[in-house]
Amino acid sequence: MILFKMVFMNKNPIISDSIDHYLRDVITRETPVQRRLREETSRLPMGVMQTTPDQVQFLAMLVKMLAAKRVLEVGTFTGYSALAMALALPEGGKLDACDTSKEWTDIAKRYWQEAGVLDRITLHLAPAQKTLPDFLKQGLADAFDLAFIDADKQAYDAYYEACLKLVRPGGVIAFDNMLWGGDVADNSVQDAQTRALRDLNAKIRDDERVDCALLTVADGIMLARKR
Repeated sequence: MILFKMVFMNKNPIISDSIDHYLRDVITRETPVQRRLREETSRLPMGVMQTTPDQVQFLAMLVKMLAAKRVLEVGTFTGYSALAMALALPEGGKLDACDTSKEWTDIAKRYWQEAGVLDRITLHLAPAQKTLPDFLKQGLADAFDLAFIDADKQAYDAYYEACLKLVRPGGVIAFDNMLWGGDVADNSVQDAQTRALRDLNAKIRDDERVDCALLTVADGIMLARKR
């Protein structure tokens, strides 16, 4: 089961390999810097954790559709999604990236620098369950236009509740891996991570604080628009 999840963590299992290739390598736009970062990350032992090209292009589109000036990312890894969103920000836009790994985010910073967006990104190297409440203490309630969550799955609910306070009305919270290789739809799978994602999908569905849609992009992106 763990192997299945590692293989399909960033791929929709109902999509054929040929369509997946078409989406990622034919249709999706990528700058040379983005492509090199993706290729370097793919060679890492944990490279399957990386977001997909079509997924980051979708996130960049969200930034532009929301006219976002401030973005929050929970779980940055090597910075591929942060790079795409930072490139989509307008002049003066800012992205706050939360992660705990200096090793992985050092890779990110090299590419952010090369792409000319390092000054748009503030990296917070600390557990997000500490960083997000700190943002609220700093008076950043309703300050963010978009939040993207792609970190430890069992903490997703806590991140959701914090981001509902940090994102402005009309802003969007996007969650990665909400199909979890298809396991959320299989009630015979009852490990802690799968249950956490399955429960959060249902919670968001029934949450009158948001409008929502679960998209079959990559491994499933849940969008929650704060009312």
